[in-house]
Formats: sequence, C-alpha cells, structure tokens
Amino acid sequence: MPADFVFTDEHQELRKTVRSFLERRSDEKTVRATKTTDRGYDAEVWKQLAEELGLVGLIVPEEHGGAGFGPVELLVAMEEMGRALLCAPFLGSSVFAATALLRCADAVTQKELLPKLADGSCIASVAWAEPNGRWDLAGIAMRAEGGGPDATLTGEKTFVLDGTAANVLLVVARGAAGLELLRVDANAKGVERTAIPPLDLTRKLARVRFAGTPARRISSGDQTANLEHVLAFVCAALAAEQVGGAQKCLELATEYAKTRLQFGRPIGSYQGIKHKCAEMLVAVEFAKSAAYNALFGAASDEPDFAESAALAKAYCSEAYFHAAADNIQIHGGMGFTWEAPEHLYFKRAKASELLFGDAAYHREALAKSVGL
Repeated sequence: MPADFVFTDEHQELRKTVRSFLERRSDEKTVRATKTTDRGYDAEVWKQLAEELGLVGLIVPEEHGGAGFGPVELLVAMEEMGRALLCAPFLGSSVFAATALLRCADAVTQKELLPKLADGSCIASVAWAEPNGRWDLAGIAMRAEGGGPDATLTGEKTFVLDGTAANVLLVVARGAAGLELLRVDANAKGVERTAIPPLDLTRKLARVRFAGTPARRISSGDQTANLEHVLAFVCAALAAEQVGGAQKCLELATEYAKTRLQFGRPIGSYQGIKHKCAEMLVAVEFAKSAAYNALFGAASDEPDFAESAALAKAYCSEAYFHAAADNIQIHGGMGFTWEAPEHLYFKRAKASELLFGDAAYHREALAKSVGL
C-alpha cells in the first residue's frame, strides 16, 4: 500500500491545464449538445485532446507515439473529466482498450494500433460483458472457433463502451488455451452494432452481435491474469472519474446552500442542510483516498492493486451516487429535472455505479480475494 499521495508540481500543472480546457470545451451547454448526437462526442474536441493536450495517448508509451505517462497522471485527468462530464471515448478507448493492448496483445498489433489510439485517429472498444450481465471472467462464454491466428466469432457482447463509434473491436473470448483477446474490424462481415438506450446519455453503450465474424488472435496463451489486471485498472480509472463528479456535486450543493434564501436566510444556515453538506464532504474525501490508493498503488506495482481497485470502485460508486442524490435534494424539486445540471451528474453517477459491476459485486470479489 502506498504510504502517501503526493502530487508534484507537474501533476498540479496538468490538472490546471486539463481543467482550463474542459471549462471551455466541456461546459454544460456543450455536454447537452454532444450527448444527443449518435456518435456521442465532438470530433474537434477529441482532436484537440489528442494533438494539443496529448491526453488521448496519455498512458500509451512514447515508443508507440503516446505521452508515456502512468496511473497518477491518469488519475488527475480522469478526475477532471468526471468533474466536467466530458463526452468522449476516453475511458473506453484511451484507458480500457489501450490497457488491454498493452497487457495482452502481441508486439505487431501494439506497434500498429497503439499509435492510432494515441493520435485519436482510431477508436477501439473492448467487447467484454455478455447478455448474462456479468463482468467477472467466469461469465465469458463466447468461443473463438478455429485454430491458428484466424478465428470466427458467434454470439453477443453488451455494454460495449462507444461500440457504435469504434473502428476496432477487441473481443474477449474463450479459445483452446483459455481466455484470449481477438481483433475484429468493426465493419467486418457478421458484425451488427446497436446502440443501447442509456441511463446516462453522456456515455454511449452498444450491443454487438457476431455471426461467423472473422477475427484475428492478437494474444498467445491464457490471458486470464492479464485480463484481471485490465479490468482492475479500468475500474480504478473509473473510480477517479467518480471522485471528480462527486467533488463537483459537493461544490454545486454548497454554493447553492450559500445563495438560496428561505425565510430571509441562506438555507445553508439550517442544521439539516449543514449536516447533509458535511456528510457529503466526508464521503468525497474518503472516496478520494480510495481512488488515490488504487492508482498510486498501480504506479508503484503494489501486489494488492486488484484489491485496492475493487475497494475503490465499490466505495466511489456509492459515494458519487449519494453525493449526486443529496445535491438534487439540496436544490429541491428543480434538481430532478433534465434542465438542471444536477440531474446530469445524477444519471452519470448511477450509470457509473453499475458499469464494470456494482458495489456489491466488487465487495464480494474483494472478500474472496482475501479469503473470506
């Protein structure tokens, strides 16, 4: 377990730069306009994130055209993106897919795809979960048929992040040697991609069906251990995003409590509101500790990283949801309408709570990992 969480001057400068950019390019008006598009993100903003800020390839090694940064820099970026409700395929492509390629793919595939992910010219989606709704590896039933480097896939994947916008699908399936990662052209024969009506309109999900679809194996041997690390890492990254959203909910609630007058005095002067804001603050600070512990642990290759990631996903999911719900309550009835920014955070919080498994799932996984 990392002893403490120290952000350097460079980290603080990164935070300042990302926040400044997102305040201009991911304000509420932009989020509302972008979330209603089929693609779900602004191509120009995505290009700027890649070329001007280098964020799209943040964790891609420099040898593959990326920025070559690590989990702590990712933590800073994800917090700011969660705070701004950024509509972009960052979590799905720049984190989930990039990590899957780095951990599981062969050198040839890495050399081809990672530079394209880093410069934003290619969107990759990881097709993991299936109609059973499970995120654990035991829930993966799809089989990769055929020997050698080429295979065919038949079946369905669901909750695929940015699945309709992707150029490349990275499919987790079972082969003769165990779990493996396969590459599929998103427009290949037998691929049918359908948008899932989302709870959170700011993050696009898809259902992908395969019918005798040609695929190429890009991993060798059983990838169970690597895939477990990939899922833990993306959960830790999402926890950091949840922290950013929860922090923004706290700020919105306290600012409103200071300025909204009732019976001639700010509602924040009433004990009930004071208590609620104080409880939100405590929950947000604990959530920061959980997310920071996970990603600082990843940066130092802590052996208990998977447990820290499960704890972070469980706690941050609940903290964000309760912060978003309390924010709405402090704003009164108007906070529950789509026209209010508070509602956007509420929907993101609930959807993020369920993505990659809810708090109960991660607590059970944590308990099993420590022998309970």
